[in-house]
Amino acid sequence: MRLRLPAERPTEPPTGYKIAHPVLSPDGTRAGFTGVSLGGALPYGVLDDASCVYGRRHRPPARLCDCGFHCVHGRRAAEDLLCTAEHRSAVLLEVRVLGAYIRFERGFRYARQRVRTMTAGPCACGATAAALADAGWGRPGWRALAPACAGCVGARTSVSLAGFARLAGEGLRVVGTGGVRPAPCGDLAPGGEAGVPELVAEAALLQARLDWFQTQLARLGERGAGGAEQG
Repeated sequence: MRLRLPAERPTEPPTGYKIAHPVLSPDGTRAGFTGVSLGGALPYGVLDDASCVYGRRHRPPARLCDCGFHCVHGRRAAEDLLCTAEHRSAVLLEVRVLGAYIRFERGFRYARQRVRTMTAGPCACGATAAALADAGWGRPGWRALAPACAGCVGARTSVSLAGFARLAGEGLRVVGTGGVRPAPCGDLAPGGEAGVPELVAEAALLQARLDWFQTQLARLGERGAGGAEQG
């Protein structure tokens, strides 16, 4: 006789935690996440349904398959995963477990999820992250991003933390934590407006965009000169 686990009917969706890499579309209009393990080949949005990574025609989470979203019960357990070298640039996600799920000792495997909060760690240099910048790798149709401070963004493709939240949509909340913050300045704007760290980050992003536009204009100028000679 095969024993079955009791069915759960929670009054509200369970909460879980996981780590992932933020990703940005090449045209900079869409944002999402890609996993750090088996499901890393299938980027997902803030509110999304799971797919079988093996391409099988069943609805996740199938009992005889590993498909479905995965998360752990505790925040501390997910934060511990960020200590490994390959996951240092990942971010922490707080998610709502939606749809059918299978409960395990350490977490859930489930069909649908909503990412409620994304927490970005410090830049690789140790400073508090002000943006998410091109990490130098990605998936087809997606650029992977990593936390970066204003000084390390440079000319890389980047988006501010608030900008990433807007692109991801669905009410995603994005926060930065850890690292060393710049010393406070006496000229901060009153009334809770943007302070020095935020303004420095935005200035760095604007400078990177300006450098990109100048490069494109130079290329267009070269093409125009070449066309005039040929005519």
